[in-house]
Amino acid sequence: MIKVAINGYGTIGKRVADAVSKQKDMQIVGVVKRTPDYVSRIAADKHKLYVSEESGLKAFEESGIKVHGTVGDLLDDCDIVVDSTPEGMGDKNKELYKKHHVKAIFQGGEKPTVGEASFNAYANFEEARGKEFVRVVSCNTTALMRSLFPIYSELGIRKVNVTLVRRGTDPNDHKKGPMNAIEPSFSFPSHHASDAKTIIRDLNIDSMALKVPTTLMHTHVVLLDLEKEASSNDVLDIWGRYNRIKLFNSKDGYKSTAQIMDFARELGRDRSDLFELAIWKDSAHVNSSTLSYIQAVHQESIVVPENVDAIRAMTSETGKEESIKMTDSTLGIA
Repeated sequence: MIKVAINGYGTIGKRVADAVSKQKDMQIVGVVKRTPDYVSRIAADKHKLYVSEESGLKAFEESGIKVHGTVGDLLDDCDIVVDSTPEGMGDKNKELYKKHHVKAIFQGGEKPTVGEASFNAYANFEEARGKEFVRVVSCNTTALMRSLFPIYSELGIRKVNVTLVRRGTDPNDHKKGPMNAIEPSFSFPSHHASDAKTIIRDLNIDSMALKVPTTLMHTHVVLLDLEKEASSNDVLDIWGRYNRIKLFNSKDGYKSTAQIMDFARELGRDRSDLFELAIWKDSAHVNSSTLSYIQAVHQESIVVPENVDAIRAMTSETGKEESIKMTDSTLGIA
């Protein structure tokens, strides 16, 4: 059994913890929280709870929340830690992981230099093999790799232009925005293009991004030039061979991200998560050698299966296809 610790039990951490708990070859040995809030109480009912600093032990004790020690104690009892702490903390925590000689997975909010490799299960599973530190790319980059890698592999890509319409914040966050505005990113390309190149290094990609006042999903408008001739149906057939891509048709009532997330709720999964990338199949058009399409990203959950696969790539001899199959089966991705 691969012994996994979760440092940071927020939007991503709690989902990865639940996903790891469903794997037959892994076990959660503990999760780490900083403050004794309602999330900590829930975490303590499901997992062994640890605190991030010794100075926080008293606050948890006074709140009546049982803890089993500090993060240092937990790191001495695990094979690998999934760091899902707030953006920028992972790089600081890296020295702690080195001190305890434990492997670590970081999230996409960290700089690429935090790890020896960036990771996407479909595109570069083997690059994480045996590594000490790996970064799972962001939800947006994970989504781009999900749809671009199959096309890149089978048809070739000359150039990609993508416009990312990003959600303002997550549903449980009351501090971020925008509230009544559309907020463009004034860097060109946006950081998503360079992030995509950490996975497919020779990908010719530009990106622009803006934030809108919604918490549901990100949406991408993608325009790319193909190297090989193909029809719209050829593209759909390629995507259809990948479990972590789900095709939706607007004619079936999927007119917006609202209906896609309503579909996710009807699946009956924990937290109504949609691990798959959603692509509107009737948005996919090939005109000459140019492919255009629109996709939607459930930012809270799309990276969860990638974290599970990264754990196997770093700590076991399990192959890419076997790991993906195991992860998909336990998470109900089909």
